[in-house]
Order: sequence, then structure tokens, then C-alpha cells
Amino acid sequence: MAVAMKVNTQVAQQRQVLEQAVSQALELASAQSDGAEVAVSKTTGISVSTRYGEVENVEFNSDGALGITVYHQNRKGSASTTDLSPDAVARTVQAALDIARYTSPDPFAGVADKELLAYDAPDLDLFHPTEMDADRAIELAARAENASLNVDKRINNTEGGSFNSHYGIKVFGNSNGMLQSYCSTRHSLSSCVIAEVNGEMERDYAYTIGRAMEDLDSPESVGIECARRTLARLSPRKLSTMKAPVIFAAEAATGLFGHLVGAIAGGSVYRKSTFLLDSLGKQILPEWLTIEEHPHLLKGLASTPFDSEGVRTERRDIIKDGVLQQWLLTNYSARKLGLKSTGHAGGIHNWRIEGRGLDFAGMLKEMGTGLVVTELMGQGVSGITGDYSRGASGFWVENGEIQYPVSEITIAGNLKDMWREMVTIGSDIEKRSNIQCGSVLLPEMKIAGQ
Repeated sequence: MAVAMKVNTQVAQQRQVLEQAVSQALELASAQSDGAEVAVSKTTGISVSTRYGEVENVEFNSDGALGITVYHQNRKGSASTTDLSPDAVARTVQAALDIARYTSPDPFAGVADKELLAYDAPDLDLFHPTEMDADRAIELAARAENASLNVDKRINNTEGGSFNSHYGIKVFGNSNGMLQSYCSTRHSLSSCVIAEVNGEMERDYAYTIGRAMEDLDSPESVGIECARRTLARLSPRKLSTMKAPVIFAAEAATGLFGHLVGAIAGGSVYRKSTFLLDSLGKQILPEWLTIEEHPHLLKGLASTPFDSEGVRTERRDIIKDGVLQQWLLTNYSARKLGLKSTGHAGGIHNWRIEGRGLDFAGMLKEMGTGLVVTELMGQGVSGITGDYSRGASGFWVENGEIQYPVSEITIAGNLKDMWREMVTIGSDIEKRSNIQCGSVLLPEMKIAGQ
């Protein structure tokens, strides 16, 4: 308890210093411009890594920066500093004002409208500090790594264990009278090992992450899961070129919906560089599928009371019964489109996509014969056409049972078809991502092999 109070006192003092710096910057900038916004963030913590139980790296981090943007006669200027002394803040404000004199006028630039701002930021239970010394951090990383190494003699090398624990303070203010701040923590633990059989090696990893230490899986369970994943990849085969059903395992499936984020982002829409340009209010996913956004999810890894422009975040339906409900808008992109910001400056906030009741074993039986994709490689996805082609590895399935690992294959399709033709989503929800969903079954994709 005393340790927690000590950390809380330190954070409260740092938070006050940051808020004072933001207030000073706003006061100086507002006197010489039509509008201004100031953001400052500070992250403090420890990162350690081990290899064969020995310390590889120990880093204590304490990083912070203040950024200011000023708007004057529709011109925008930005500057930043890591020095939060009054003199340095004043120089940074002046630098932003000087830059604004040379930029081109833009009628859509400016501070977010008052009615959109988060003047009362809710507490989202994101701050769970722990006093973490190097010895304890090293012990946790080494335990996860050792648990992996002790599972099977085929695991004969390691890339190590790692542990990270950080707390952050974010402060945002603007010339429309907003000045809000919040604190958060993030702790993670991982292991990565290498297994070998018949001279062929495979590697994999496992990790756990959370806002509070008590929400992490044990080091031993992380290590054992890492070993299981690594051993399962041994002796992969290649596939012949074909068309077949495909399951994107939950970790890979989050990326499938990640492409939707870029396709409906306001910047892509006003630039007309998205294949979903005319899709607002239209069905782009199956009728049974809804994507909800929950930015105020307690302890959520992507929770935030306001976006990076101070706009309050709200619970929203992004997709309702397969129909696209809205674009993801920042202040600028919204004005370009004649709309209002949706609070998405800086990204999305806890998308939740419910499964249809089948666990992973049930998904395999539903598919029968086909490919399970567990890892994707390359950037072969076009945001303009929706064409999708990526390197993949995973497992071949027959009669609802995994038969053997596969690698060095390419899967291809078009995102419009892939989204619309989804057969089902599993109940094995991946909760460590800002997109929370289960495994996804597609009826058919092109598979390029040998």
C-alpha cells in the first residue's frame, strides 16, 4: 500500500507540472493567434529482457514531449519540445507562430468545435501502478523463458523473455477552454523460443498484456503457450496451388478488420482513395455482423476519454447488421466532408465483434477441409481496389482436424468479397488488440503454393 501511495504521489506531482506547462503554452499562444491546441505526454517505466535466464537488457525510461499547434488566419504552425521549462515552452510557442506565417491558408484547419470537446473526462480505470524494480522484472522475464525451454528437448534455442511496465500521463488543452488529463499503465510479459527437428528451425512467441499486473497470465503459462506454438510449427509442408476455405485464427483475424479501419478513415474518403468510397449506409459485411466501438471500456487497452484533438469519445456502432454506419473522422477530415468529428484522431478505440457461438474446434469442424492462417507477412493490400495478397503460414485441416503445419504460401482475394462472404466468427475472442474478435471462416480463397 505504501508503495502504491508513493507512485501515486510522484504521478500527481508530474501531472501538475505537465498541466502547468500546457496552461502556459495556451496562454502565450492564444494571445497571438486565432486558436491553439497543446498536448503533452510523459511515459515512465522499465523494460528488461533475458536470454537463458541471464540479463540481456535493462532500460529505465522517462520520456516526454510537448507539442503545440497554432492557427492564425487559417494558417497552421506546429512545434514541439522535450524541455518543459517556462523559457523552453515560450520558445516553442514562438516557433509554432513563426511557422504559421509561412504555411498556406486552409479554411478547414482549426481547433475542434466546443460542443464536441471532452470538458468532463470520465475515469476509465486505466491507472494501476506497481513499484517495479529491476530484480523483480528480470525474474518474471526469466520465468517465462525458462518455462518455454523446459517443455521439450526440441526447443534448443531462445530469443529470450521480456517484461515491460510503464505508466503514462496525457494532458490536452485548447483555446476553447478545454484542459483535461488522465493517467494510464501498461504491463506486458513475453517469451520467444526456437525449436529444431531434422536441421529445420521454427520460432514463435506468446505474450500477455494488461492495465494491471494482476490481469497478466502467469510467467509459466506464457512460457508453456510459447513452447506449444513453436513446436506446432515444426516440419511445415508446402501446399499445391488451389482454392479452398480459409480460417483466419483470431490473432490474424484482427488484421482482416484492421484493413476496414483504413478504408473508412476520413482522410481516405476525402482524398477519394478508398474502395469503400460510396459504401456509407450500404451493406459491406454479412447481416449477422455488428462492430461496436467501446472507448470507455474499463481497463480497456484502447480506451480513452478523448481523442488526440480533445474530442470526447463515445460508444458507437461502426457496422450495424452488416451496414456501414459512419466514417472514422478527425476534426480536419470531418470539415473537408462537411461533417462532425467522430473522435477518431489518433485511431480507433476497442472495436468489439461478437462471435456466433462456435469455439475454435467447432470452427474447424464447420470448415471440414481447408487452411488455418496463423501468421501473415507482407503488405500486399490495396486500399484503393481492395485487392488482397499476402504471404501466410498456418495449418492444413482435413475432416475438421489439424493435419500438419504449412508455410511459404500466398493467399489472395478481394476485401469486399472476403468481408461480404464471411461464414462465421468464432467465440475465441482475441482481447489483446484494439480490435477484439474471434477466428473468421471464409468460404474460399486463392492459395498459391508450389
